[in-house]
Amino acid sequence: MINLKKTIALSFSFIAISFVKAQELPISKDSFDNINLTYHGLEKVNALYTAAKYDEAAKELLTYYRNRKNIKHTDFNIGDEARFRGKDIGKANQLKADNALEHQFQPQKGYGYYDYGKDINWEYWPVKDNEVRWQLHRVTWWQAMGMAYRCSGDEKYAKEWIFQFKDWAKKNALGLSPENDRYAWRPLEVSDRTQSLPGTFNLFINSPHFTANFLLEFLNLFHQQANYITKHYSAEGNHLLFEAQRVLVAGSIFPELKNAEAWRKSGIEILNREIKLQVLNDGMQWELSPTYHVASIEIFLKAYNSAKMAGVAKEFPESYVKTIENMAVATAKISFPDYNNPMFGDSWLTTKDVRMKQFQSWSKLFPENNLLQYFATDGKAGTIDFLSSALENAGFYTFRNGWNNKSTVMIVKAGPEGKFHAQPDNGTFELWVKGRNFTPDAGCYIYSGDAEITKMRNWYRQTRVHSTLTLDNQNMVITKAEQNKWETGKKLDILTYTNPSYTNLNHQRSILFIDQKYFLIIDKAIGKATGNVQVHFQLKEDSNPVFNKIKNSVCTTYTDGNNLLIQSVNSDKVSLNKEEGKVSYAYAKEIPRPAFAFEKIKNDDKTAYFTTIVYPFDGTKTPEIEIKENKGNDFEKGNINLSVFIDGKKTNLKANLL
Repeated sequence: MINLKKTIALSFSFIAISFVKAQELPISKDSFDNINLTYHGLEKVNALYTAAKYDEAAKELLTYYRNRKNIKHTDFNIGDEARFRGKDIGKANQLKADNALEHQFQPQKGYGYYDYGKDINWEYWPVKDNEVRWQLHRVTWWQAMGMAYRCSGDEKYAKEWIFQFKDWAKKNALGLSPENDRYAWRPLEVSDRTQSLPGTFNLFINSPHFTANFLLEFLNLFHQQANYITKHYSAEGNHLLFEAQRVLVAGSIFPELKNAEAWRKSGIEILNREIKLQVLNDGMQWELSPTYHVASIEIFLKAYNSAKMAGVAKEFPESYVKTIENMAVATAKISFPDYNNPMFGDSWLTTKDVRMKQFQSWSKLFPENNLLQYFATDGKAGTIDFLSSALENAGFYTFRNGWNNKSTVMIVKAGPEGKFHAQPDNGTFELWVKGRNFTPDAGCYIYSGDAEITKMRNWYRQTRVHSTLTLDNQNMVITKAEQNKWETGKKLDILTYTNPSYTNLNHQRSILFIDQKYFLIIDKAIGKATGNVQVHFQLKEDSNPVFNKIKNSVCTTYTDGNNLLIQSVNSDKVSLNKEEGKVSYAYAKEIPRPAFAFEKIKNDDKTAYFTTIVYPFDGTKTPEIEIKENKGNDFEKGNINLSVFIDGKKTNLKANLL
């Protein structure tokens, strides 16, 4: 009975495969147009092709790829089947693969799964977020289907993937319509496919459904896509970097294709050029977004490793590799002890495991770098001989009293105008104390789409939802901060910068890190402009703060005793007002959170001042804080002579801010 069931199952499988073969296009001489038949290893294929035995040549080409082991993929290689068989691919990947069998796809992970129909509608746009439409064409679930196939051996995944590949190719042919080309053939999406397809190819290559006919269809479409990128590169930014790196990889992993060498050269040329343009001298990528900065490191590093695999690493000069090291060091300098970076410029949170793996790969390339070694080993190796530091070209300033989980770390953004992901937010900061980020920046939320989506996007880009100064709650007109002073010491660190935020109004902010414990922030609104001047602050969503309008103070109430007091200590009248606050730790996800501003009216050309204490403390009792101006104190000239009283304990503070 068991043998009968097996026989029936095999019969149905044979019938299904035969049906698929019957639907395939015939193989002709033109089918080989994009293949370099003189490539080493393709001698038998070439002989059959020359003899006009095209079907046999295609079968020989399939045999070649099924036995090709000299070209290595970073994750999935031919010959690894036994090692993966029966292994768990993770719930998320399994769900993605199984849902794909039913044509339920998750184009963008910030949203759920959507049903694209039995007859797949590749133009379906369930949420008018452009990323949903664009990222559908990254077909990220295909690789999950391949992983499910390799681990289970179930041919349903292979059969469905081949169906979807052909369906996508038919319904999204280049030139089908301008609108479809805008989404399916945006260069970034095309590059994403060329990056993922080689791994998927290796995962499915040994399936009986993967026929010689399909192989040629696959290779020709892959060739078309890689060629398309080189003729339609994005103008600049991380998109261009992604595209160049993926073109280089395409040429390295499919060297048998005619234009492979041209792809490699194109990618290398662009990356060598762009690493000089897009990476500032301090190592930060010019979008001033920590998330995209790290992505850029990975791009440059993957490209270098691909070049090594192709034997052309010498095409990257020593300066290219040194710049990657500088970028990795910059990442460490703006890292909190939990390995996250501030969420400036559309950034989002990562996990310590993910970031540690990245530091490990960077440290492997730069084994003599003690800072990278420290982060790669979670402090078990490597040494760090500094605390506060600045990335002065990018305008990222880090105040810190340590590198471990008990440390206090404030990271401030006050730099030049950044590219796409940067926001009008000079002066904003995040403060991390003993394992808690008290003032996370706004985050990423959403990028582009219809009017409603754009409205959501613009909310997070507002200057007033960052921890900085505004005039009449309007967005900064200019983000071009000039550093006036950066000085570090054992008892006092000082940053002063000036940003021409509005017409006839400069914002000068000084931040003093006192006794490696707390902060004094002095804001000046300088110029002829008049109106309502506000200094904004954003708090963590679970901080449950107490607002005291009499003392102009806001204090968190965490029951573990790790708390923060933010208090205006102005001698003149300042009002405290609650504001709408939200934070986005992941794309398309947002959480309401406390936000507030200290405000005053500026009626003339005199400078308006705000003096604010940001005081981390242990316990649940709010500290009593008072500041007294001493003889010689002159905020206008930047001469500070103050007495700070905290719960009755006096500290004298003398400094020059300029």
